[in-house]
Amino acid sequence: MKFILAKKEGMTRLFGEDGRARAGTILVAGPMTVTQVKTTETKSGYNAVQVGMGTRKTKNISKAVLGHTGGKAYEAIREFRDATGAEVGGTIDLSTFAVGDTVQVSGLSKGKGFSGVVKRHGFHGGPRSHGQKHTERSPGSIGGSGGRAGGRVVKGKKMAGRMGTDRITVTNLKVLAVDAKEGKIIISGAVPGRRGTLLEVIAK
Repeated sequence: MKFILAKKEGMTRLFGEDGRARAGTILVAGPMTVTQVKTTETKSGYNAVQVGMGTRKTKNISKAVLGHTGGKAYEAIREFRDATGAEVGGTIDLSTFAVGDTVQVSGLSKGKGFSGVVKRHGFHGGPRSHGQKHTERSPGSIGGSGGRAGGRVVKGKKMAGRMGTDRITVTNLKVLAVDAKEGKIIISGAVPGRRGTLLEVIAK
């Protein structure tokens, strides 16, 4: 299992040998340091590799985390389940990836702020005629007046609210190019998040 932490830099396109253009996303992946290895024989009870990437100011890190990482202030710490074959203190970089690898990319999507039901859930809204004046994009009845709802709004009702910043996983993407020396990898298609979003890239 190959894995790496990377930051989204932007999108580009690459031309294949057949002359067709393929959209790709450029990710910048710095070297990661293994901070902990979990196995089924340990107290954790499962296989995983925990890694840290980047640096932050030590004053912004709790003493508990600094004690866990040996005094090193990492920008991000992530755990990859079912990963094996690593040692604490070891380094992982892009050299394990190759062009043609199939990967999945996970990260937080862009935050879009407070959104109505038309944008957030795809409601069609009301008709634009027959006396409607200010309710074209309103949600309509939300129930709760009795019956099964019991005089309340049921949990999970589709209504207006904050949209985005959800954890999204995109699967079956291909590695189009790898530059381990520069720490950059290009993956086909679009991936979640804005520029600078931290992403988890896994090839199985």
